[in-house]
Amino acid sequence: MSDLELCYLSATDALAAFRNGTLSPVELLNAQLARIATSGSDINAFSFLYAQEAMDAAKAAEQRYRKGEAVRPLEGIPVAIKDESLIAGKVTTFGSLIFKDEVASVTSPVNEHLINAGAVIMGRTTTPEFSCAGFTHSRLWGVTRNPWNRDFTTGGSSGGSAAALAAGFTTLASGSDIGGSIRIPASACGLVGYKPPYGRNADLAPFGFDFYNHPGPLARNVADCILMQNVMSGPHTLDVVSLRPKLEIANRPADMKSKRIAYSIDLGFKQVSDDVRRNTLNAIDRFRDMGAEVVEVDLGWTSRAEQAARDYLASIFGTWVAQYLDTHGDELCGYTRAFAQSAKTQGMKEYIGSLEVAGEMYATFGPMMETFDAFICPTLAIPAVSADFDPSQGLQINGQDVEPMLGWLMTHPFNTLSRCPVVSMPSGHAPNGVPTGIQIIGRTYCDQDVLSIALAYEAKTGAWYGSDERRPVIA
Repeated sequence: MSDLELCYLSATDALAAFRNGTLSPVELLNAQLARIATSGSDINAFSFLYAQEAMDAAKAAEQRYRKGEAVRPLEGIPVAIKDESLIAGKVTTFGSLIFKDEVASVTSPVNEHLINAGAVIMGRTTTPEFSCAGFTHSRLWGVTRNPWNRDFTTGGSSGGSAAALAAGFTTLASGSDIGGSIRIPASACGLVGYKPPYGRNADLAPFGFDFYNHPGPLARNVADCILMQNVMSGPHTLDVVSLRPKLEIANRPADMKSKRIAYSIDLGFKQVSDDVRRNTLNAIDRFRDMGAEVVEVDLGWTSRAEQAARDYLASIFGTWVAQYLDTHGDELCGYTRAFAQSAKTQGMKEYIGSLEVAGEMYATFGPMMETFDAFICPTLAIPAVSADFDPSQGLQINGQDVEPMLGWLMTHPFNTLSRCPVVSMPSGHAPNGVPTGIQIIGRTYCDQDVLSIALAYEAKTGAWYGSDERRPVIA
């Protein structure tokens, strides 16, 4: 197997090769570290690379396999961790100059689960400052670029994780999703990204109490996404909202001939580019080809859904960011300052209003889903914004002005409806080479349903990254 094939080898295949002795964790990690050394600076996916520590862990895993010892679910698998969730003893920067030297004293629950499962933590991945944007650039780490087209963003805020996967720098990567931050980069980079229902994956306070917040996995195929999610999920003693019992998702494709699928191209209020519309309709046709009954629906949603998300995010997340305005305002990125300033106009009225809109949204979505197995819509309204996107300059779609932070995202409504599981899957490419994606949304807490449907869709369309022609060209 060539080094390039190793770099894009799935986690499930790597584990099988480790067990039968045809591959060692050291060989896999060496191939990825060599690729990072050659092409890493062009993509800028990592804030920190733990090459020596990772190699030590890979060697230890290699010995466990050779000696026939009991191995853990991710034994020897390279995993890149978003530079937002904590690892005790490691700097966690949140993409901010303010925290450039901040060493964590505790480990986030999902990272604890990954480490305990034998993952080889090979580095930390870049984020926008405080993970408060759908693109990935910051004053601390610079611009992270899309492996499919360097002029465009990887998405955000888990953009470094997505870039690392798309470029073949890691086997698995972690993310978190408070407005789409797993699904946005999954779409822009042609990956599988999963937003589990609120409480499925534990987190630390205060973010564990924010029902828009969902730590979760990014992968190059659905089986790997399920593998990683099964490790990341489960109750934790530090998170009172984490769900019991732990859910184990099976690698079981759905029989689509028995399924009813609802869809909407624009959610009733979004401007959607022709490229995204075309690729979404092509994906919808694949479900019809598999025998599913597919129905276009009107959710009755309006732009109030977008305003509600802005109000909620500003009231909770923005208020947290705003604490640094007076003491560190000159160190913040422009988009961070703007977000923090928006929190100053928010109060309990806006917060309560956002909850009322959430209820109105589910009052149409919930009853509709009683007669459907899943709902599908695009992940993003355009393939991606530019890599160095400046939201203060505005944004247009189809010649119409849209709100530059949320207007091109179709993810935030399902943070509002946070108990619905959502998986983002590739739907095609735009002419500029940037991937596009669809979201598969399920009934509340029905994780197995959406991931089984995702497995069936992937089997029909073919998994991305499985061959040279389905990978980005990296120098």
